[in-house]
Amino acid sequence: LNRTIYLETIAAVPGMVAAIVRHFRSLRNMQADGGYMQLFLEEANNERMHLLTFVRMKDPGLALRLAVILGQFGFGMAFTTAYILSPAFCHRFVGYVEEEACSTYTKIIKAIEKAPEGSELGAWRTAQPPKIARAYWKLGEAGTVLDLMYAVRADEAEHRDVNHLISGVKEGQVNPLYDPESKLDIMLTKYVQALMKRGSD
Repeated sequence: LNRTIYLETIAAVPGMVAAIVRHFRSLRNMQADGGYMQLFLEEANNERMHLLTFVRMKDPGLALRLAVILGQFGFGMAFTTAYILSPAFCHRFVGYVEEEACSTYTKIIKAIEKAPEGSELGAWRTAQPPKIARAYWKLGEAGTVLDLMYAVRADEAEHRDVNHLISGVKEGQVNPLYDPESKLDIMLTKYVQALMKRGSD
């Protein structure tokens, strides 16, 4: 788990950097950002949830925590500079990194599924994941660590596809994944459902 913990601390950086750079650009230009900022904030938060889940499964030692600080400082500065110069390049880079993440979690899943009974990995086929993971991914009380790994891999696959897609978007083009009407419909549906439930109580 040490490897996944460290990688998730780095993986949460690009989304936040992209959101911050686009936020300040929107303020400077006094224009909307086309629906990108929220997308990347959600990506960064999703990667952070991966981290918060894994640190509840294994407490990182002092050496790993120091490596995280150094890694965030170095990679954060480099990625911010690169993103200011070329967002398209950075999103393509992140897309390839997420492809490697998918491969890593696929190997973890296979290792869990093939692990012999009684081993630590084998126990993950039936072990319950941390409470924060069960709530975030809605795994339920019957959810297992193996189910968690499938969910995390699905997240990484989505990040891969999104970043590859965004890398090909032209400057000034509205986010092709941005659908404000759909979000409004969801909000209104939840609001009506809450009113109906309140009326029946």
